[in-house]
Amino acid sequence: MGDKTFTVYKYRWVVLFFYSMMQCIMQMLWITFAPITSEAAEFYQVSALQIGFLSMVFMIVYLFVSIPASWAIDTFGIRKGVGFGVVLTGIFAMTRGFGGDSFTWVMVSMIGIAVAQPFILNSLTAMAARWFPLEERATAAGIASLFLFVGLMAGLAVTPSLTIKYGIQGMLKVYGILALVFAVAYLIFVKEKPPTPPAEVDTERTLVFDGLKHIFKQKDMILLLIIFFFSLGMFNAVTTWIEQIIAPRGFTIVQAGNLGGLIMIGGIIGCIIVPPIADKIRKRKIFVILSLVLTLPTLIGMSFTTSYALLLFSGFIFGFFFLSVGPIIYQYSTEICYPAPEATSQGLLILAGQISGIIYIFGMDAFRLADGSMTPFLLFMIAVIPIEIFLAARLKESTMVETGVKNE
Repeated sequence: MGDKTFTVYKYRWVVLFFYSMMQCIMQMLWITFAPITSEAAEFYQVSALQIGFLSMVFMIVYLFVSIPASWAIDTFGIRKGVGFGVVLTGIFAMTRGFGGDSFTWVMVSMIGIAVAQPFILNSLTAMAARWFPLEERATAAGIASLFLFVGLMAGLAVTPSLTIKYGIQGMLKVYGILALVFAVAYLIFVKEKPPTPPAEVDTERTLVFDGLKHIFKQKDMILLLIIFFFSLGMFNAVTTWIEQIIAPRGFTIVQAGNLGGLIMIGGIIGCIIVPPIADKIRKRKIFVILSLVLTLPTLIGMSFTTSYALLLFSGFIFGFFFLSVGPIIYQYSTEICYPAPEATSQGLLILAGQISGIIYIFGMDAFRLADGSMTPFLLFMIAVIPIEIFLAARLKESTMVETGVKNE
């Protein structure tokens, strides 16, 4: 209602770019060893499971750092709060590179980067709220999420080539220098907030712990946490075990890589298209339901089809609808939980997904059949989706996005 009396600055796109680049680099640093697991295990003389733990440590550390990181973001803002994570990223990316011949030093550095991750990952909606009007926030979140998927794709695609050319330590140095350059750029170019706020609804926020109490009184947020718990856990498990899921049906490692790539490409295209539509029509709930409805057949396709073409098609559609709804859900959570701080509501969602991700990843391995098939746990994930659809149908639309006035 009063949005037109507030100024929207073009500099918001500069802030969004450098923030998004840090999201991108964080994903590259996280996924670094996934495409070179065998080579890294041989180089460091450790097991493949130990190399896998370099990535798993991000989920484990997140469980302990998420809420303190959200508190820091909500208390000190996107310049100091997020900046702390940005500085840690630059420092430990460099130590990982220049100590890259030692597995112990690489592990210590990965833990340091994992500590930095929540300070960057949990701040998406806080950044959008400070710089973007309400009708552009899902779009801004979608763009930042797009860079996240680009980082995953780049890490998977570029790491093997850099390793072949420079060796593992040389590849780690390249990533370290890249991270340091953009960390410095973030500190130079990202400002806390514009001279005047972009919307009236941003002027009031509760304290972090008061916000937590308020969040857990919101029925819709509880439903959203349950949905996100199962959904993000499923995504983490599917992407972690993607080669193992399709190998028993005769698909190759190359075909598994192509499937993973198409999932990410679908997510990137979806983030370009879907969140702006959600902003334009001022709706959130319908996109959550649509995403889950279309996830059901595509997960079935990826789990059981023996047709390579159908496998790739299922992966692309899965990525398009499943990944593109993430930024919409983050924004929806901040709207229904107002006046709780943005980083707190978003951080709780990601925390729920990280917990389930650990459970799902170990569960899929524990319940695999003698032939290596992960069918039992895949059937469990498929069976849960109708329950998620039922819960999503019980959500109420955000009155804030519809009217520009906070939910009552």
